[in-house]
Amino acid sequence: MPVEFLGIAATADGTETTARTTAAFDRDYTLRLARAHEDHGWDRVLFAYGSGAPDPAPAAAFVAARLDTLQILLAHRPNVSYPTFAAKTFATLDRISEGRLTVHFITGGNDHEQQREGDFLTKDERYARTREYIGIVKKAWTSREPFDHEGAHYRFRDFVSDVFPVQQPRPGVSFGGSSAAAYAAGGAEADVYCLWGEPLARTAEQIERVKEAARAAGRSDLPRIQVAFRPIIAPTEELAWEKAHRTVAAIRARREGGELVRRGRPAGAAAPENTGSQRLLEIAEAGERYDRALWTPTAAATGGAGNSNALVGTPETVAQALLDYYDLGVDILSARGYHLVDDAVDFGRYVIPIVREEVAKRDAAKAAAEAERAGRAEHDRHQLIAVQA
Repeated sequence: MPVEFLGIAATADGTETTARTTAAFDRDYTLRLARAHEDHGWDRVLFAYGSGAPDPAPAAAFVAARLDTLQILLAHRPNVSYPTFAAKTFATLDRISEGRLTVHFITGGNDHEQQREGDFLTKDERYARTREYIGIVKKAWTSREPFDHEGAHYRFRDFVSDVFPVQQPRPGVSFGGSSAAAYAAGGAEADVYCLWGEPLARTAEQIERVKEAARAAGRSDLPRIQVAFRPIIAPTEELAWEKAHRTVAAIRARREGGELVRRGRPAGAAAPENTGSQRLLEIAEAGERYDRALWTPTAAATGGAGNSNALVGTPETVAQALLDYYDLGVDILSARGYHLVDDAVDFGRYVIPIVREEVAKRDAAKAAAEAERAGRAEHDRHQLIAVQA
C-alpha cells in the first residue's frame, strides 16, 4: 500500500525548545515552512487548532492558494461553529485547494482548554457531539436536496449548501484519541484514525481496537492508520543521541521557566485529563527506549503533551523504525521536528526517500507473491480438470 507523510504547518517559529521570534501569524514564515514540505517530498501538512491561536482555516487557504501540490489537514473543534457553517467553510477550502483538503475533527481532551471558548460539556458528551457533528458535515457535503436534522446537540430545518467540495463524494475525515469513547466515534466515522507514537506492541493493540470499533459500527471498510513522532536525526548514532539529550535539556529548561503551555494546561500543573497523554506518561515511566528507536524522555519532559515521543538515530535508523510501523498497517507517518523548517528539509531529504524506496520494494514483493499464488491456483485448477477428464 502507498505510504504518506504528514508534517506541520505552523504559523510561527516557536517550538518546545525555542521561544517564538515571529508574530503568532507570520505570513512569510507560514509560507516558507509549507514550501519546505512541498519541495522535499511531504504529502500534506497539519494546520493545528488552539483556543488562542490563529484560525487555521484562513491560514490553510493562504497556503493552498500559493502552493501547487501540498495537501491540507485542517484541525477543527466542533464547539467553535455550527456544523452547517463548518461544512460550507470546508467545501470552500476544498475548492480553493482544488481538492487537497482533509478535515481532522478534535473532540477536546482538556476541560480548561474547551471552556476557554465556552464549551462546558463533559468529555463523553463532547464525543457524542463530535459524532453527530461529523455526520451532519458529511451530509451537507453530499446532499443536493434540503434536509432537516433533529439530534441531541443540533437541530435545523431545510438546509442545503450551494458550495460543494471538489473531492467526490467528499473530503476525507480524520480523527484521533485513545479512549473507548474515541475508538467508538472514530471507528464509526473516520477515514483516517490518528495515534501518537507508542511502542510497536501497544500501537498494534490500538490499531486492533480501532478496527473492532469500525466493525461494531457496521463498516466493511476500515480507517487508515496514522501515527505521529518527533524525529531527531543526525549523520551518526552518537551525534543523534547527543542532539536528543540537548533537545530534552532545552524542553526542561523552558518548562522549569514556566514558558511551556500546552492544551490549556500549564506544564508542571495537574496530570493530563486525556487518555492519550496519560498513556505517553505511563510508557515514559516504564522505560526510556523501546523497539528500534523510540525514545520517551521528550514526552516526559512536556508532561505528555500531544505528539511528543521521539525517534532517535541516523536517517537510516529512523527510516527503518518507521517501516516497522508500516509493517503493522500504518500507512500515514506524521513527523515534526524541533527546528521546524530545517528539520522538515532534512527529514524530506534523508528519511522520506529511504522509506518510500523500501515500501516500493515491499509492495513489489507482495505483488509478485500474490501473482505466484494465483498462478499456482490456476495451474492446480487445470490439473484437476485434466484428472477429472
